[in-house]
Amino acid sequence: MHYKSDPKPVRTSIVHLFEWRWTDVADECERYLAPNGFAGVQVSPPNENLVIMTPWRPWWERYQPISYKLCSRSGNENEFRDMVTRCNNVGINIFVDAVINHMCGSGAGSGHRGTCESYFNAGVRYFPAVPYFTFDFNDRICKTPSGDIENYSDPIQVRNCRLSGLVDLAQSREDVRSKIAGYMNHLIDLGVAGFRIDASKHIWPKDINAILSKVNNLNTRWFTKGSRPFIYQEVIDLGGEGVQSSEYFRNGRVTEFRYGMQLGTVLHKWNGEKMANLKSLGENWSLMPSDKAIVFVDNHDNQRGHGAGGASILTFWNPRLYKMAVGFMLAHPYGFTRIISSYRWPRDIQHGKDLNDWVGPPSNSDGTIKPVTINPDGSCGNGWVCEHRWTQIRNMVIFRNVVHRQPITNWWDNNNNQIAFGREAKGFIVFNNDDRNLSISLPTGLPAGIYCDVISGQKEGNLCTGIQIHIAASGVGDFQINSQAEDPFIAIHVEAKL
Repeated sequence: MHYKSDPKPVRTSIVHLFEWRWTDVADECERYLAPNGFAGVQVSPPNENLVIMTPWRPWWERYQPISYKLCSRSGNENEFRDMVTRCNNVGINIFVDAVINHMCGSGAGSGHRGTCESYFNAGVRYFPAVPYFTFDFNDRICKTPSGDIENYSDPIQVRNCRLSGLVDLAQSREDVRSKIAGYMNHLIDLGVAGFRIDASKHIWPKDINAILSKVNNLNTRWFTKGSRPFIYQEVIDLGGEGVQSSEYFRNGRVTEFRYGMQLGTVLHKWNGEKMANLKSLGENWSLMPSDKAIVFVDNHDNQRGHGAGGASILTFWNPRLYKMAVGFMLAHPYGFTRIISSYRWPRDIQHGKDLNDWVGPPSNSDGTIKPVTINPDGSCGNGWVCEHRWTQIRNMVIFRNVVHRQPITNWWDNNNNQIAFGREAKGFIVFNNDDRNLSISLPTGLPAGIYCDVISGQKEGNLCTGIQIHIAASGVGDFQINSQAEDPFIAIHVEAKL
């Protein structure tokens, strides 16, 4: 007999473990992410950043680089290397948030106030730990009076001037390109699989391209020879500005901020939107091509009112609609999906703005980040939300893996907020976001049998801890969803067949 080894399991979603320590990420790869079919982790910027004391240790201090040394609130280089090794060893890839558009704020002064205590002088643009000097910055070519970006309809100043006062690197310069590529290559040597390129909108696409051409193939200890890093670029393009996402497609994938904004609007039922409209979701919604898009319901910026999307963005603060939105995203084939794993903070919303939108991760008084503790029920303690551990979200990550590459079939809607669709013969999902109960027989396209709903529970051995759905020989199943249900959706797939 000739036995073929099992194909590598399909893994289709990454999780952003926002502000987690490297030791906690490594543990989570081994104990949770690998067994539950996640593809990888987006980690917070690992390089040295400015230590900010007013406000006290905000999350955004990590977006103010001082050097490319790997020491941050999440840990040192040894801890980072250990994390990448341990995660790769269980098949979980690490994607680094690369802050390469700028260094720290122009008004940061000088001294040793970095997370590794490297010296810098922001006023004269001197960062000897890289090293960068005055002429490595765009001050001479920015044409705005303030030196900051003043008009977003002008693509030149969006690239050549300072984003919120952050000193703007000149990626057109060969030595700047080489320093950035050197940082990325160091991370690739350690086993990193790719990069989120922060603030890509503020870097010329041709300069990103030139930097990537200097970036090495992935480490052959874990990746096949010749593998290129997975690149996704942060570009906020809601239309009507001088910079378009499409300018960046040649470099890799791009964040599709319109997706979460539009999905949130639909689930809130604002502007007359309804779930039935999701039937045409995709490029018809003026979204970018599916094979270019990184999609997410919320991210670390817009869950606290930064970035893009405004009030329509759904987050863990609204868990019922949030789980439905993430469930839809993971069931629908559009885009490459990313989930956020957040921490709680004391919101103080006044006149529509959260005055505490700056608050950093759960921390001790000396500024060290608190560990992610795991409660007996699998949820997280110490103020960590861990949305990726919510049963419904975790089980939909698995659903997406099971139905990978299958087209949408058997779409049904009531012309309002009850919808259902299948993914060929692999899975089927039903949503009820109406104010009335749903009770209907639907063709699912699934093989006959008894299936376990992975939203209300899951298959455990030969038992089902949730709702059981009987699919007849014809492929038809009966679905009942109370409009007041805590989670008004049902999802079944062939791996959850009893």
